[in-house]
This record gives sequence, structure tokens and C-alpha cells, in this order.
Amino acid sequence: MNIFIKKLSYDTKEAGLRAAFEKFGTIANCNIVMDAVTKKSKRFGFVEMPNENEAKKAIAALNKSKLDGSIIAVKETKPKEGR
Repeated sequence: MNIFIKKLSYDTKEAGLRAAFEKFGTIANCNIVMDAVTKKSKRFGFVEMPNENEAKKAIAALNKSKLDGSIIAVKETKPKEGR
């Protein structure tokens, strides 16, 4: 399951994001989107968890939780229509 995380702190690194989600299960992929010009975080990222039950537990536990001083929003990504 692909998970979208927004409102990340500028201080959050991929290792910290991965660690937060690994408490709930296996992580297949983790990335924070960076601005190409400034090289700073765009304050959102994605985590992919192969086990749907683990992913749902992570979403429920981490949505509206604090990570590196910011209250994050966590939700399942949905494929766009027509793709």
C-alpha cells in the first residue's frame, strides 16, 4: 500500500520517516520529495508498505501525530482515474 505523508518538518529526514513507519511493519520504499532548486524538503513524502494490514495500522497510529515537531497528516494514496 502506498501512503502519503504531508506537513513534514523541514528537519525530517528519510531515515526518521522510515523509523516511524517501521514500528508497524515492513517498508518497501520511503522518500521525501525535495525541491530541485533549493534542495530543501517540500514537506511531503511517500512510504510503501507491502502488507495492507500493517499499513492501515501505521496510518491510524501516525495520522495527526507529531514527528520532529510537526503534526503530520497520513493517508492512503489512491490511483488517479484514467491511469
